[in-house]
Amino acid sequence: MNKKLSIGIVCVLILAMLAACGSNNGSYNGNSNPATGNGGASAEQEKPVLKQLGFQRNFDPNKDPVAAFLEEKTGYKVEYETLPLENPDDKLNLLMANNEPYDIVKLSGAQYNRLAVQGALEPLDELLAQHGQNLLKETPAEFFENAKVDGQIYGIPEKHPRGFVGSALAIRQGLLDELNMQVPTTIDEFYNLLKAIKEQKGIVPLTGFESMIPEISGAFGVVTSFDVQDGKLIHRLEGPGMKEYLAFMNKLYSEGLIDPEWPVNKPETIQQKFATGKAGIMTYGWGIAPAVTEALNKNIPDSKITLITSLKGEDGQIGNWIQGGGVSWYIAIPKSSKNKEAAMKYMNMKVEPELFKELAIGEEGVHYTKESDGKMFPVLPAFNEARGNSDWFMTSTDASEFEELWMLRVRKDAVLYATFEEIQEKQLSFSKSDPTLLAPPLPVVANNLQKLNKAENDYVIKVMAGAETLDGYDKFVADWKSQGGADLLAELSAWYDESQK
Repeated sequence: MNKKLSIGIVCVLILAMLAACGSNNGSYNGNSNPATGNGGASAEQEKPVLKQLGFQRNFDPNKDPVAAFLEEKTGYKVEYETLPLENPDDKLNLLMANNEPYDIVKLSGAQYNRLAVQGALEPLDELLAQHGQNLLKETPAEFFENAKVDGQIYGIPEKHPRGFVGSALAIRQGLLDELNMQVPTTIDEFYNLLKAIKEQKGIVPLTGFESMIPEISGAFGVVTSFDVQDGKLIHRLEGPGMKEYLAFMNKLYSEGLIDPEWPVNKPETIQQKFATGKAGIMTYGWGIAPAVTEALNKNIPDSKITLITSLKGEDGQIGNWIQGGGVSWYIAIPKSSKNKEAAMKYMNMKVEPELFKELAIGEEGVHYTKESDGKMFPVLPAFNEARGNSDWFMTSTDASEFEELWMLRVRKDAVLYATFEEIQEKQLSFSKSDPTLLAPPLPVVANNLQKLNKAENDYVIKVMAGAETLDGYDKFVADWKSQGGADLLAELSAWYDESQK
């Protein structure tokens, strides 16, 4: 055979092999390294460097092990930035207004609503159809439907892994023993306990900072911002229970049964008061259980925290709020992005089941173990070091699997896990989600919800502390409606009525 012809045939074969290697459209293979061209696009198809902006957290994502893991497995180099801890919304608005060239932004519901309505985000329907097959498969279709703004998808909904009750009240068991009293189960028993703490111990009976305490407000039929009465969607300000709850909280404040510094307290303040024995009961949640338990036992050794869960009202009403289960985040591609297709391909790779599992919890035997009953537990400190911030990097999830994978984060601390389980066991059965949980982004809601929530929160705190009286309640509600509340209710009610057909 002619030597030149032989060389030509070899070259053709090599080119054919290279083309075949690049024909997998960037899909992930756990045994390959896309960075070298063996598991992603062809080595000749250089992948652009992407820029991702995420929610506020006090860490450098560029130095996190997850960043290196994702680059190795996908072949994409990503430069990460976080929003600041102070005034993150202001910073986000400025960045978007300046058309900063981010390729991926992870947004809260309120942020997504606002930017989608303002036209700052790229419509994703075509990109998803062309390059987002995994994203469409792994996220329930109704979540994409509810992510639409004017009929188009502008953000990939990251489904929260599961619904849960997040809160309870906490008291030292030793204090109950000293008072010779039982854990209260009704609102009247709770009131009597607060009085006993004040009169016999001379400390703050109840400390907190929140406007709404579902363990208490549930006794008056109020646990979620919106409710349904007689088939109609209402805001809690319109129901009789809200006024009754405020009257009760104001009574506690005026009788010195709750912290006089309630309006100015911060989370760390109330934890310090409880942990040093200056307050008898605190508003509590499973997320802070380890820190509070550790601090308490430093100051009052061998203490045991006992939970006071949802209290029954005079008519037997009881309830709590199921958090989660909806959409945690929306992941968008700004219009200013210069790498829209690459951004979608990258995010699509990240939810392939094998890659997503390793992103979420790492390697079995290294970062987690599996018990005989199938439950997975983290290996510490390896899990925290390697996957402690993996949620920040997620741009949607393998939704069906993440419900159990997420539990490794709860099981990484024995106190955290035990408190979580106890709160669910004692309250989940009678708790409920907000009926607007799955409402799509709506323009009036986007423009008004944040300011209306702040107005409500400020008013509730003022009434609790006696700075406002309930004589002005009806006027406040009327003002709240005139400042956007009525329009917000109309828009959500139209969606709710349609969703019930």
